Amino acid sequence: MNRTRVAVIGVGHLGRHHARIFAGLPDVELVGVVDSRLEQAVAVAEANGTGAFDDYRELFDKVDAVSVAVPTRFHRQVAGAFLERGIPAMIEKPLASTLEEAEELVALAETAGATIQVGHIERFNPALSALDGLPLRPKYIAAERLGTYTFRSTDIGVVLDLMIHDIDLVLSMVSAPVVSVAAVGVSVFGGHEDVANARIQFADGCVANLTASRASYQAVRKMRIWGPEGYATLDFATKHGTLIRPSDRLRMGQIDLDDLDLGQPAAVKERIFGKILRVDQVQTESREPLALELEDFIAAVRTGSRPRVTGADALRAVAVADQVLKSLNTHHWEGVASGPTGPLNLPEPTIEPIVGLTGPKAWKYRGIKSAEVAPRSD
Repeated sequence: MNRTRVAVIGVGHLGRHHARIFAGLPDVELVGVVDSRLEQAVAVAEANGTGAFDDYRELFDKVDAVSVAVPTRFHRQVAGAFLERGIPAMIEKPLASTLEEAEELVALAETAGATIQVGHIERFNPALSALDGLPLRPKYIAAERLGTYTFRSTDIGVVLDLMIHDIDLVLSMVSAPVVSVAAVGVSVFGGHEDVANARIQFADGCVANLTASRASYQAVRKMRIWGPEGYATLDFATKHGTLIRPSDRLRMGQIDLDDLDLGQPAAVKERIFGKILRVDQVQTESREPLALELEDFIAAVRTGSRPRVTGADALRAVAVADQVLKSLNTHHWEGVASGPTGPLNLPEPTIEPIVGLTGPKAWKYRGIKSAEVAPRSD
């Protein structure tokens, strides 16, 4: 059997794992790894028994396919150079740093007849298997994707870095066109938005509320989906899914709750989430999602099959992300056009008392100057 000759372009934090997996696939020959830092390429090459390069152009005549894991701003240049030569490319997410560049990559691939797969890895997360066989028509989707700052992907903001995962997942579930996007974002570390929230409404009435942060104290990767058929919660970090569906009797309005003893909360919960609402826990053992993703790419290259995440799929995700970015970049913090706008231009913090604040404790800004606070001596 002829093996598919593959090279990995960019072998930093993620690309080195691409090289490791390709080196272990029986139908793949890893012919080289490329990195602008030659010492990094050499280290990864030695670990995987292949050659090291610092210029991707040396691989044009040596490969049948490539995996591109360079910083996003270089996707158009690097992946495009292979695609225009008809060489299939696995491109890490997002497809490109701008909508225009994403469109150009897809056009290049279509013209040359080259396959694109894009690294929206959550499509290979076993948590999604909770939805297998469930005819769920999403009408409301809420997603949180929160993480700490890693000092990677600093050439893009959190929308293209993290939220793009959930945008892609939502678009894979909802085929209707997007009719409106409202978003807000905040820059914490400077340069780009680091926290963002977007409300996306579709023509079929579905609404998706997506939150992403790379300035979070705790890591969260969860999605909740409501539809007339039931409710699903997916935890992509633990690879666990929960399905809650109404019983047939509840659908027909035949549930009698008169015999419930409200003084026994545990019994009430067991009755509701068991008899009235059916609960299914899905915990699927699975191989490494990245390995599944790269195997899917190789299968598409070898057989001509459709990869799970095509260039067109990824382009649609970038198009929605572009709408999110346009909305958050034009958000008026004071509600007026003359006030501060966008994630980098926040309103000045107030030091005036908050008039009318009520509650158990009325916390108010007192305008205390730092000089008025005595330093501790203990």
